[in-house]
Amino acid sequence: MLRMRGEIVRELRDLFAELEFVEVETPALQVSPGNEIHLQAFGTELAHADRRDRRYLRTSPEFACKKLIAAGEQRIVEFARVFRNGERSALHHPEFTMLEWYRSEEPYATLMDDCMAVIECAAQTAGSRQLVWRERSVDPFGSPERITVAKAFARHAGIDLLATLSDDDGPDRERLAACASEVGVAIAEDDTWGDIFSRVMAEKIEPHLGVGRATILDEYPAEMSALARPKASDPRVAERFEIFLCGVELANGFGELTAADEQRRRLLAQMDAKERIYHERYPIDEDFISALRIMPPTSGVALGLDRLVMLAAGATHIEQVMWMPVAEL
Repeated sequence: MLRMRGEIVRELRDLFAELEFVEVETPALQVSPGNEIHLQAFGTELAHADRRDRRYLRTSPEFACKKLIAAGEQRIVEFARVFRNGERSALHHPEFTMLEWYRSEEPYATLMDDCMAVIECAAQTAGSRQLVWRERSVDPFGSPERITVAKAFARHAGIDLLATLSDDDGPDRERLAACASEVGVAIAEDDTWGDIFSRVMAEKIEPHLGVGRATILDEYPAEMSALARPKASDPRVAERFEIFLCGVELANGFGELTAADEQRRRLLAQMDAKERIYHERYPIDEDFISALRIMPPTSGVALGLDRLVMLAAGATHIEQVMWMPVAEL
């Protein structure tokens, strides 16, 4: 499985070269690790002669890659080592490889085709006609299903999701809570609309995705898409999609938000929520915000390389496809 990982990475590098991507390397040590509410970062200090500055290991190369796009790069890809604290399971590891790529001046739907090409490349390299995970299987070479989040909620949970987003004062938490309770999803009193959405996704939607064929789950609520631009046809939802195989989330793609002031407002709101829930917050990368002011329209996607290799190689645990997992002791 480990040697298969190396073969898959070599073939993927060739694939991106054929698509005229430039492979880049950005620093793992950052001013901000990212500003998602529930991601926990590893903190450290950068020592100078007269002071020590707080730094973090990145949870994603996203901010750095967007700075490169703003500087004039058009197609870039990075096989990035990233770090997320508190995450360890059959599908999670505190240090893993994120395959992340960006296209400037191209629509985000192009990334969906990219993702399918990446999946097919990995499966073909591994000689796998079927990918299997916990009794679910998928044909990696078949045409994917593309479905909106709203349609998935209606189909698998019987919930009219968009109706809970129609309030001018913001998402209707009580309406979504009532709908979730009706279908057997337990709700806590302090759950936000976003918390409830995530519970329904995990319990009622995700197990049905990517079974038989890959699922492209598109048009996430804008409330759950802090880094994505809203859909022009319906600002309640965003240009955001995820790819699922065998019920496993594999990739997360955006039409990138380039409105700098709006992006800063969203990230601050995320950190306010993080402080309320976890009693900590991470800095805003002001250089990233400045870069957005000159960044062209861009689409980007992050794909979990270890998960892809795991599925392609027939592994049952993510650590089976890592040369040296992080030590427990």
